[in-house]
Amino acid sequence: MPKPDIHPTWYPDAKVICNGEVVMTTGSTQPEIHVDVWSGNHPFFTGTQKILDTEGRVDRFMKKYGMGKKKAGDKAKAEAKTDA
Repeated sequence: MPKPDIHPTWYPDAKVICNGEVVMTTGSTQPEIHVDVWSGNHPFFTGTQKILDTEGRVDRFMKKYGMGKKKAGDKAKAEAKTDA
């Protein structure tokens, strides 16, 4: 049993509000929770997320550490070295 007068008030049906409308209810120490983003409008959960590589960081990493795609000519050179 919790000690009296030391715990905050618990609201079992606290409203979560996003853009002026109630999106869900949950338990909280506040009667209303105002949020900007929730799973119903976040791009990751709605499937509208786009991965952007505008500066070519992935390509630079692959080039720097030699993980780039091997060309057909490179493969032939590697085979010639192992045969010799």
